Amino acid sequence: MRNQRVWYHYLEDPYLHDSTDLVQFALCALPLFLILLGIGSAAIQSACSRAVAGEAPREGSPARLRPVLAVYVLRALVVWPLPVIVAVVADRFTGYHLDTPLPLERGTWPYILVKYSPLAALFVAVLLRLALTLAPAAAADGLGARAALRRSWSLTWTRVGAARVLALTVPLFVLTAGLLRLVTQVALPLRPLVRGLLEDATGNFFAAYYAGILAPVIVGILVTAAVAVPLTCTAFAALYDRLSPPRRSPAIG
Repeated sequence: MRNQRVWYHYLEDPYLHDSTDLVQFALCALPLFLILLGIGSAAIQSACSRAVAGEAPREGSPARLRPVLAVYVLRALVVWPLPVIVAVVADRFTGYHLDTPLPLERGTWPYILVKYSPLAALFVAVLLRLALTLAPAAAADGLGARAALRRSWSLTWTRVGAARVLALTVPLFVLTAGLLRLVTQVALPLRPLVRGLLEDATGNFFAAYYAGILAPVIVGILVTAAVAVPLTCTAFAALYDRLSPPRRSPAIG
C-alpha cells in the first residue's frame, strides 16, 4: 500500500487505497485468533467449573481441555452454518450487486421473503446457541463433546431450564455490551495517538489510519473479555451444577 502511494504520488495521480491486502491478512490471522480464543476460553471454563464444584486447583493439561475445545467446535458447526448459508443464498438472489431484478423481481413477496430469510435463520441460530449454552460446563465436568451437547440440550429444553438460561443470559449480554461500549468510548483518545505514532514510524498513512480506528476497539474487547468471560463461565457452570441431577454415591457393601 505504501509503495502504491509513492508510485501514484510520483505519477502525480490521485491514489485510492486498496484494502485487499488488509482483508487477506485478517483472513489469514483468523484461524490463529480462533485457536487462541478457544484455548483461552476452555482453560477459563475448566478453572471456573472446578471452582464451582469445590475442587482443588490442578496442574493444567491439554487433555483436560480437549473435550471443551471439541464442544466449541461442534457447537459452532451446529449453530452457525445455517445463517451463513441462508445469507449467501439470499444475497445471490436479492443482492444489490445484481444489475437486473432477475431472478426475483424486487417488491414481490418472494423477493421480500428471501431478502429477510437471514433474520429468521439468525433467530433459529440464537435459539440453538441458547440450547447449547451449558455444553462447555458439561464438558468441563467430565463429559465427552457429544454427550455434553446432549446434556445441555436436555437441561435447557425444559420450562425451568429455559427460564433460568434466559434469565442469566440477558443480564450478562447487557453487561457485556454496555462494558464494551463504555471502555471503547473511554479509549477513543488512543485513536489519534496510535495513528500518529505508526504514521511517523512506517510512513504508511492508511495502515496507521486503520490501526488508529481499531485501537480503542481492541482495548474495549480485551478489557470486556477480562471481566465478562470469567463471570460468564462461572455463572453458567453454577447453573449447570444446579440443573444437573445430583450424583449418587456408590453403594457400600
